[in-house]
Amino acid sequence: MLTINPLKTSLRQGSPVYGLLNSVPGPWLAEMIGRAGYDFVILDMEHLLVSEETLRHSLQAVLGTGCTPLVRVPAADAKLIGRLLDAGARGIVLPQVESAATVARAIAACRFPPQGLRGITGGPITGFGTLKLDDYIRLANDNIMVVPMIESRAGIDALPEILALDGVDMVLEGALDLALDMGIGPLPQDPRVEAAIGRLAALCHDAGVPFCANPRSPEQAGRWRQAGITAWLAGEDRGYLCRALRNRLTELRQDN
Repeated sequence: MLTINPLKTSLRQGSPVYGLLNSVPGPWLAEMIGRAGYDFVILDMEHLLVSEETLRHSLQAVLGTGCTPLVRVPAADAKLIGRLLDAGARGIVLPQVESAATVARAIAACRFPPQGLRGITGGPITGFGTLKLDDYIRLANDNIMVVPMIESRAGIDALPEILALDGVDMVLEGALDLALDMGIGPLPQDPRVEAAIGRLAALCHDAGVPFCANPRSPEQAGRWRQAGITAWLAGEDRGYLCRALRNRLTELRQDN
């Protein structure tokens, strides 16, 4: 059943929040991330061929831990976004954003009239009728999140107009795609990329919208801390899992 979104509350208060991208689909791992203490998890539909049934179970598993589940959608598809929110997603991450119009469509898909265009249904999201519809609509419009992901020069150029919209809750960067778009190659820590992301973060700061840092080195993390960043993405589970498995195997081989 829909409740107050603790992630959105923490962002409004300026409290530190930490998230992880879930790139290995399945409710067990999604729940594990929540149990590990992360404040939010981003379930990926952009790059993964994951079924909506698997995603629904993952959403419910995360919600049971107190962690906030967001879903990275492939596009601002109103019908898909509506089904995800009905299944329990507390917000959507919109990748490859390059215009305010795209974000405006996503915001409208996440909000009920008169604030948006979302269609209403019942079921588990309303506690099978135990949550009054007036209260549900109010909670949904106040607590569902929209998080644009900026991954190109065009996206950075469009960011001031995007940040002026009512309904942008946080902004993510995509340094690797940005590096490719800039013609630099797969080098997300190139100084030119870091400078572009610094501009992105500054625009968010000036607009009063939280910027979520995704540090790729201790030095980057230190710079973001000095800049006062409080929202953090810890990368993705796939890389950590592979490294942990490889490191354990290396340890055993050395013991023998």
